[in-house]
Amino acid sequence: MEDMKIKFDDRGLVPAVVQDNVSKKVLMVAYMNEESLKMTLETKKATFFSRSRNELWVKGETSGNYMNVVSVDVDCDEDCLLVSVNPDGPACHTGNDTCFYRRVEDGKLTDRPKESGADILPRLQAVAEDRKKNPQEGSYTNYLFDKGEDKILKKVGEEAAEVVIAGKNRSKSEIQYEVADLLYHMTVMLVDNDMSWQDIFDELEKRR
Repeated sequence: MEDMKIKFDDRGLVPAVVQDNVSKKVLMVAYMNEESLKMTLETKKATFFSRSRNELWVKGETSGNYMNVVSVDVDCDEDCLLVSVNPDGPACHTGNDTCFYRRVEDGKLTDRPKESGADILPRLQAVAEDRKKNPQEGSYTNYLFDKGEDKILKKVGEEAAEVVIAGKNRSKSEIQYEVADLLYHMTVMLVDNDMSWQDIFDELEKRR
């Protein structure tokens, strides 16, 4: 850490703003000391210092909702960090995606309106990319990558057929479920081919 110009405060801490790497949504704010920052950079798992417990803590160690670190940036004053992550689950202990799920309006706290899930495909892609780089035991996504191209394409074909059947049945719940399955397997197929949903979005834009 000698080469890094981080201005830790008199308690040896620096605030860290955690941001979703795909949606750019601010997920949480915590504190790091020199040791937790070093661990974060080495393990690629966001690690903080708890001021209340006076100890290091790895985000997700208990819940499984790890923050997989993509990058750590420093602000111009060198006294605040921006940690970009691909989260494994909700950032907040309440189950919300972000700790900033409330808004101050007319002097009162109100729940923020639910946001569109339009970024779900890039976020799903980010998880698949992380599984490919950092395999996890018991992960179905890793099972597909391990089995290879033929297995992945077979699943895409099977799920596409299920979508057709669901559409024929005119069942909204069935269509919802099967389309979600298809999009997931298509995401794995794209990642397996070193492609992204952005490639597909770009092609759709060309056709407008």
